[in-house]
Amino acid sequence: MPADSTLHPTMPTAPPDTSAEVSVGTRIDPRQHTAPYAEALRSLASEDWLRLHVPAHQGSADHVPGLAEIVGEAGMGIDFPMLFSGIDQENWRMINHARITPIVAAQQLAAEAWGASRTWFITNGASGGNHIATTVVRGLGREFVLQRSVHSSVIDGVIHADLRPHFVHGRVDPGLRSSHGVTPAEVDFALTEHPDSAAVYLVSPSYFGAVADIAAIAEVAHSHNVPLIIDEAWGSHFGMHPDLPINAVRLGADLVVSSTHKGAGSLAQSAMVHLGHGPQAKRIEMLVDRVVQSYQSTSSSAILLSSIDEARRHLVTHPEAIVAALDTAEEIRDRVRSDSRFRDGTPDILGGHDAIAADPFKVVVDTRGAGITGSQAQYLLIRDHRIYCELATPSALVLLVGATSPVDVERFWTALQALPRSESEPERPIVLPGSCVKRLEISDAHFAEAATVPFAEAIGRISADSLAAYPPGVPNLLPGEVLSAEVVDFLRTTAAAPSGYVRGAQDSRMDTFRVVAEDSPPVTRASNTVAPA
Repeated sequence: MPADSTLHPTMPTAPPDTSAEVSVGTRIDPRQHTAPYAEALRSLASEDWLRLHVPAHQGSADHVPGLAEIVGEAGMGIDFPMLFSGIDQENWRMINHARITPIVAAQQLAAEAWGASRTWFITNGASGGNHIATTVVRGLGREFVLQRSVHSSVIDGVIHADLRPHFVHGRVDPGLRSSHGVTPAEVDFALTEHPDSAAVYLVSPSYFGAVADIAAIAEVAHSHNVPLIIDEAWGSHFGMHPDLPINAVRLGADLVVSSTHKGAGSLAQSAMVHLGHGPQAKRIEMLVDRVVQSYQSTSSSAILLSSIDEARRHLVTHPEAIVAALDTAEEIRDRVRSDSRFRDGTPDILGGHDAIAADPFKVVVDTRGAGITGSQAQYLLIRDHRIYCELATPSALVLLVGATSPVDVERFWTALQALPRSESEPERPIVLPGSCVKRLEISDAHFAEAATVPFAEAIGRISADSLAAYPPGVPNLLPGEVLSAEVVDFLRTTAAAPSGYVRGAQDSRMDTFRVVAEDSPPVTRASNTVAPA
C-alpha cells in the first residue's frame, strides 16, 4: 500500500442505514461517479514519459510484445509503481501529509459504498484477506470459533498464526452434497463451551449461495464480547440493490473479507477488507491496519487496484445494470423450474435453519434425474458449446452471473437442452466425505517431520497436509487429522476426474500422501470439534 494509506480523513463513523434506499444508492452521492485512483493513473499515462523505473517493460508494448497481447498496450501504460509522482506523491519534491491521495480517496468511496467504517484494497485476493483476518485473530488470542467449511486459505492462516480453532460445523446438503452455513444458536453454543475464544470466523454466503443470519450471529458474538469476522468472498455484490441480500458489514460484522472480482467485476486477484462499526470493530482497527500493511506487497499492482475503483463506480452508479443481470439469472431459474428434466436447487439451499436467503446470482441447476451428472454436463458444455459454469458436482451445475453482467440466456438454454440423456440414471458418487478424527493441532502437524507413503498405507496415519477438492476449496482433511479410507478414496476420485484438482497435494494423482512421521513426538490437546446445540 502507499506510504500514507493509513490516512482516512472524513471516513464515516456512524453505523450505516441498512435500508434498500441507502444500500442501493437511489440517492447516489455524486462522488460515487468518480474513480479517483483509476483517473489519476489514466491522467499520468496520457503524458509522454521516458520511463527509467520499474516495472522493466517501462510502459512500452515494443519491449515485451507478448505481454501487450495479454493486457493491451493501455494496460502496460498504466502499470506504474507505488509512490509515483502525480498519484501517491503530490509532486516530485515532497509528500503532503495532509493530502488525501487518490488511493485513499478510492478506499473511502468503497467504504461508503459498502457501508464500512474503513476499507482496504488488497491485491492478493480474498485468500490474502483471509491471511490478514486470521493474523488479526492471533492479535486477540489463540483460540477462536471457526466454521469448519471455510476456504483452505483460512486454514493456511491458522497454520501461519498458530491458532487453535474450535470448529462449528455448518449444514451439509446430502442431496446437492454442498456445505452451507451455521446458526446463531450453534455459534452461541460454541462460544459458551469455549469461553476463551477471541473471535468468531464464519463464511457467508456459501459457495452455493446460502446466506447466514449475520445480524443475529453478530449479536451473539458481541454478547460474548468478541468480534465477528466474515469471509464474504462470494458476496462482494451484496448490499448494492434491494433485490440482493444486505452485506455483512451493514449487518454488524466487525471485519469482512470481500473478493471483489467474484461478484463485483474487478480483475482477478483484487479484493477488499472492510471494517465494521461499533466497539469491537474500533478495538481491532489499528491491528487490522498494521496487519494489512505487513501482508500487502510494496509493489502492489496499479492495474488491480484501479480495477476495484472502477468496479465500485460501475456497481454503485448503474443499478440498471444490476437489474439486467438479475433478470437474466431469474429467467434461467424460471426456465429450470418449468423444465421436466432439470430442477432448480434454490429450495434445497433454503431448506435448512442456517440459511435466511439465497444469492440470486448463483443459479443451481440440479441434474439428479436428468440422465446426466453435473460433471458430465460441464464437460460437454465446455467441449461442444464453449460454455463454462462456475462449478460442477455429480449432482448439479452452479452458474455464477456477474452483478453487472447479463447472460445470453438463449445460448445457455439451447446448450443445456442439447445435452444427451442416459437411458439409466448415472451413478453419482458421494461428494463430501465425513469428518476425520483429530489427533494433533493443525500447526503442530503441519510443521512436524513428514513422510510420504503410498495411499493404502496412509489410511490411519496423521495427515501433514491440508487437502481440499477445488473448487470449492473447502478442506476435506486438515493437518493433524487421521486419514480415513473414505477421505482417501474421495481425494483419489477427485484427482482422477477430468477436471479434478486437490489443493495442497504434493502428488497430483494422490497415489501418495504426506503424513506425520511415526517418530514425531505426539502432541495431545483437547478436541476442537464442537457439537451443535
